Amino acid sequence: MRISILSVLTMILATSPVQTQGLQGEPFATDITAEEIEAVTAAIGNIPDEQIKVAAISQGNVAVGVLHRGRLENTGGPAAGLVHRDVSEVYYMLSGSGTLVTGGNVSAGPDFPAGIAVVDVLVGPSFRATSEGGRSRQVSEGDVVIIPAGLFHAWSEIPDHVTYLSIRPDPNGVLPAGYVNPVIGGPPEN
Repeated sequence: MRISILSVLTMILATSPVQTQGLQGEPFATDITAEEIEAVTAAIGNIPDEQIKVAAISQGNVAVGVLHRGRLENTGGPAAGLVHRDVSEVYYMLSGSGTLVTGGNVSAGPDFPAGIAVVDVLVGPSFRATSEGGRSRQVSEGDVVIIPAGLFHAWSEIPDHVTYLSIRPDPNGVLPAGYVNPVIGGPPEN
């Protein structure tokens, strides 16, 4: 059974304490259309991660981004990836397949500096890291993976490509509520 993108977003958001505030305190929903997802995906450039929108919810924010990674050969060494301190991620695989590694014996690198898109728009305070002995799993189109904040994650092998949505619960509000990607009508990024 194939699950649609909007069905996955609905399931995730329906199980979260989500209530965004509109004018005069009235709740409202934030929509992300298939056309918006496709437009932002088509615009992915040197940074393979683009936030689509960030919405304020009753406890922090929730963001939705789209990511694309090209072919990656397994080097057999430690996996090189990231750890996000405050923001969890829920990956919904749109296309392609690969080996995703989480956890393990992590060697942390320095934090990303504030003032860059990775920190200010995409995933909040984060750092690069390597890991050995983490859990590897094959993921492909239609799969969902939940990555809690603070958990190392990396792709160790991608035969061709992976393209996926990342739903990003942000309970501490570190991401910019109201952000809309410039490709779909948000203000240009500086």
